[in-house]
Amino acid sequence: PQSGPSINNRKTDLARNMITSPCLDCGACCASFRVSFYWSEAEARGVPEGLTAQVNSWFGCMADTNCGQPHCVALDGTIGQQVSCAIYAQRPHPCREVEAGDSQCNKARARHGMAPIAHPVVAPRPLFRKP
Repeated sequence: PQSGPSINNRKTDLARNMITSPCLDCGACCASFRVSFYWSEAEARGVPEGLTAQVNSWFGCMADTNCGQPHCVALDGTIGQQVSCAIYAQRPHPCREVEAGDSQCNKARARHGMAPIAHPVVAPRPLFRKP
């Protein structure tokens, strides 16, 4: 079993990341792209059925992302200010692939009139806030 200090260090790292993550003040990626995935992924990850939509026989997507002005139904808050994901732990793989400062992130930020992040952020990026 792991000792207390190691667990406490992880909690401290998570808390620090939650405070400094640029994703918590952005959310542009959640309101820029269709979030599509193989139909069974949502069920396997535990995404509530009402938050997805069918794209075709093989693919589904997050509701409200399959349109000209996508805005994921699971995104709470205001783009460019303060945001969080209602299903962060269950989010599908396309959401997990975008990293703060990568090309998709900066493309989304540009779409919303925000400056690019100069370099990719390598730390994990939780998109939720503790109450």
